[in-house]
This record gives sequence, C-alpha cells and structure tokens, in this order.
Amino acid sequence: MSGEASNFAAPNQRDAEVAALQAKVRSLTNQLEAAQHASSSTKGKRRQMSPHAVHIQQIRGGRGKRPVLRAERERMGRNASISTQKVMATLPSVESQYATHPLAIRILDMFQRPSAHIDYLNSHQFAKDLFKLCQKVRHILEREPRVVFLQSPAYIFGDIHGNLEDLHFFSDNIWRLGMSLTAGNFLFLGDYVDRGMSCLEVTAYLLAMKLQLPNKVFLLRGNHETRDVNGWEEHYAERSFIYQCRNRFGDDIGYRIWEACNQVFDRFPLAGVVDQDIFCVHGGIPRSVSMDSTRIQDILNVPKVAGINPPYEHEDDACQQVASDCIWSDPASEDQERHSVDPETGFGESLRGGGAICFGSKAVTDFLQQQGFSYIMRAHEAHAEGVAVSKGARVFTVFSTSKDHNQGSQALAGCILVDGEKLQVINRSPAYKNQYVHRRDSISLQSLSDTEIAKRMKLGLVTPHDNSESEDEEHWDDFDSSSESEDENEGSYVISQNRRSSINLQSMAQNYHDSASSNMDTGSYSAIDTDGDVQMSSNNNNAAVLNAPPPTRRRSTSTTTAPIRSTSLLSVSEGKNENASEDDDDGDEESTVDGDADVDLQGGR
Repeated sequence: MSGEASNFAAPNQRDAEVAALQAKVRSLTNQLEAAQHASSSTKGKRRQMSPHAVHIQQIRGGRGKRPVLRAERERMGRNASISTQKVMATLPSVESQYATHPLAIRILDMFQRPSAHIDYLNSHQFAKDLFKLCQKVRHILEREPRVVFLQSPAYIFGDIHGNLEDLHFFSDNIWRLGMSLTAGNFLFLGDYVDRGMSCLEVTAYLLAMKLQLPNKVFLLRGNHETRDVNGWEEHYAERSFIYQCRNRFGDDIGYRIWEACNQVFDRFPLAGVVDQDIFCVHGGIPRSVSMDSTRIQDILNVPKVAGINPPYEHEDDACQQVASDCIWSDPASEDQERHSVDPETGFGESLRGGGAICFGSKAVTDFLQQQGFSYIMRAHEAHAEGVAVSKGARVFTVFSTSKDHNQGSQALAGCILVDGEKLQVINRSPAYKNQYVHRRDSISLQSLSDTEIAKRMKLGLVTPHDNSESEDEEHWDDFDSSSESEDENEGSYVISQNRRSSINLQSMAQNYHDSASSNMDTGSYSAIDTDGDVQMSSNNNNAAVLNAPPPTRRRSTSTTTAPIRSTSLLSVSEGKNENASEDDDDGDEESTVDGDADVDLQGGR
C-alpha cells in the first residue's frame, strides 16, 4: 500500500516542477519581450542609407548600449540662415582671396545698380576690369575638367543672350542675398552673348561670380561662345558681341576685349553631371567616337583649350566633333524620328543644317543606359514657357531669356532647381516689373537729358533701341593690356588656317527660331496668370509619347504655386509635338582671327 502511494506521489511532484519551470519561462519571455519593445521604441526604425548621404555621425548610446552610426544627407535650406552660413564656412574654398577684390566689387555694384553706373560702363576702368577678369578666370577654368560634377541642390539656367533684365530677375528672386549665402550650386548652360544688348554686362557679371565662387558657379559653353558665331557682325549687326565690344571701346580695344573673352570661352567646360544622375549640356549628347570609351570619357578627352569653330591647330577631328555635338545638337522632331534619324544610331541631320545633328529617342535611351543617368537637361532652343520636355519626359530644354527670340510679349524665362529627388521649374511671370530697364516713352525718363537717354540706349537700359548714338567718344590711348602677366605658353594656341569649322553657318536654314511662333514647342500648354502666379495645364494626348522606357531612377516634379514674388513654380508635361522652335540658326563665316590667338594683340581689326 505504501509503495503504491509513493509511486502515485512521484508523477504529481514532477508535474509540479514542470509547471513551475514553464511559469518561469513565461515570466522570462515576457520580460524579454518587454525589454525588446522598450528598446525598439527608443531606437526607431532603421532606414536604408541614401545614395546621396554625405553626413555620417556616431551617436552614443545610453548606459550599457552600443553606439550606432547614422548616415544621412544634411539638408541646407534654400533661404540664407545662420546654420547655412556655418555649414558653408566649413566647406573647402578658394574664393576668399577674391571676395573683396576691388575688381569684383566694382562689377557686382554695376550689376546691382546698372543705371547708377553709366559712366563706369563706358569708361576705361570697365575695359581694364574686364580684361583683368578674363585673365584671372582663364586660369581657374584650366583647372576644371571638360565635364564638371556637382551635387544638388543646383539651379540650372539656359540661354541668357545678353539679357540683363531677366538675369536680374533671377538674382532678385533666387539669390537675393547673394550666391555665396544661397545654398546649392549654380550651373549655366551657355549662350551668354549675342542677340541681347547687354552682352558685356552679362559676361562681366558671370565671370565675376566665377572668380568669387569657383566651386559654386559653373559656366558651360554654348555655340555662341565661339568666334565664328559671336564674331558674325554681318548677321547680328548691333546685337553681335563683337559689335558691342567695338562700339563700346573702339575698334582696337574692343577687338582685344572680344578676343580676351573668347579665350575664356575656349576654356569653358562642355558638360556637367548633377548627382551622378542628370546630364547637363548646351546642345545635346555627342556621337560616339570610340568603341573603347563612353561618351563622358570622350568629352573629358577634349583639350582644355578648344576653339571648336574655328579650331586650334592642336584639336583633332574626333575631339572637334564631340565638342561640336555638345554645343550644336537638338532633339529630333517626330517627323525626323520617322524619316531622317538613323534607326541604328539614333542620330540624324538637324533641321538647322550646316553639319549640325539631331538625336532621337534611341540615342537618348542608349546614352542614359550607358551612363546610368535618368535625365538630360539642355538649352539651345527658344521656348515661350521657359522650360519644355521631350523624348518621353527624359529631355528638358531650359531657356532663361524671354526676349529677342520672337516668342511674344508673354514669353517666360525659366530655370530648373534640382533638389534631391525633386525637380522644380521656376519661371519669370510677365507680371514681374524690373527697376531699371525702361521704355523710351516711360515717365521715369522725363527728367533725363537726351544725352543721358542716349547713353542708356547704348547699354540696353532704354528700349526700343534706335540708331542714334552719343556724340561723346572716349579716348583709349592709355589702355595697358600688359598690366597682368600672361602665361609663357599662351602663344602656343594658334587658330588653324588649313582646317574648316565643324559647322557651316552660311549653309544653315535662315534663322530657324526668328520666324517661329511662340506656340511651337515640345508641349501644348495654356497659361493662366493671376497676380504673378502661373498655372500650367497640358494637352492630355500624351499617352503614346510617354510609353518610352522609364529611367532607372525617377525624380518627382513639383506642381505648386511659386512661393517667391512674381514668379511661377510649375511642372510641365510633354505634348505630342517634340519639334521645338529652334534657337539660333547661325550661319558660317571663315575664322575672324588670324595667326596667334594671344589676347595681347597689336592694333585693331
């Protein structure tokens, strides 16, 4: 009996022990889950590292906790602030030596108040400042590659063409406190001279900003930054760059200033890349010249000093072709895609003629896939909306002047802000009123004498321009071009007398965009202007066009009203007609420079 009782008690004891152990396990499990929950609530979600992360910091944990690394892209607001100034002060920079240089200060003062500097703009001092500025910037540009790489936020501007008024609009609304205090980089896509009446002022201002901010301001080359085009006085007359140089400073000094500026243009980069994702160029993508290299490598192989049109003796045909394609090519129209574009390469002859090319959807797809890019941003074609898209919304065309291209009185000047994953379009509204460019019959000019009005007309500060000129002529006997030392090897760059330019200007169609109407562009839009705010609506018949292969990385485009006065912040969508109204079709002429291209020339033309 006693044995049976002991046998019965043993299982009950084991069950009690098992139950006690299970209760202890549950208790420990609950404690572990509570600890894990508390840890996760304080630690937060783990995020994937951004490809644009540039700021890595180690965060100390609490007692008994391990330190963690956090990688992120430290954002800088686009409005100037103390934190922005502190961050920018830590960046490596070489601009401080020219931040307070008297030369740059005089030019920046001129830009801010051009009407108050009429005498300076017509003076010996302005000529000397411009000459010295060219010599200093020339050496900065020689240290840059032919393709510049920069990070967003970045403002991208198209053709300016001597339009000081629209450039002043961007200054008033984008870098109101100065470029140095505005977060981000500034990329200009070329065509700074010709057509407008303020080519010298625009050139001087942009070169001065490059001198002060060499790591923040980037100037690409356009087709008008070549001697064949900006020296074509017979075509552009008083709106040509060489005419304005001679008219302002006389034949001798004017020619030397024109040549000094062209020597700077010879050193401008040909392309830029933003965030390793957006290819920026004046005209378009170049044709491949080698099976062993990419198109970016082809551009990087172009000599640091290149005349292009006309070429220097040291430029070979392959490099000249690459450079010419970068500054002259256009997106192909729908008709060209069907009839003239080579289906194997995606390239064809441009409607401009003269040896210029166009690139179709296949060329765009091949280039973007080869380089791993998402978009192409270019200039070179006039658009009444300031910005247009084509080729499946992968090619953006930016035009930053609203004048001198027959786009109508309501034409807009635009730029694009690349800000991380966003693309924003900023346009000048027709409601914007400047403070210093006036019509001839403006009431604000009634207090000025005829001589003062004539001086302002000469500088493009009074419109329309007539043929009257001031009888006052300044003498330039004491102009000393040797005030700055020049490189000993500068004379080694000689314009070739035996080779032709890659583009035949005279065989081009007669000024393609001059006869174009303002509604010939890559999209179909309607604009509603209300107190400076413009809303854009697009044609909805876009489905067939937008079926192109999507890029590997997509950025979002914003659709919102501009937060800045008298501007429009909008998004554009692609329409059916991809043939934009062409920018300048410029004919050809033989080289206007003989022999040595050195700026220290004796005598005028």
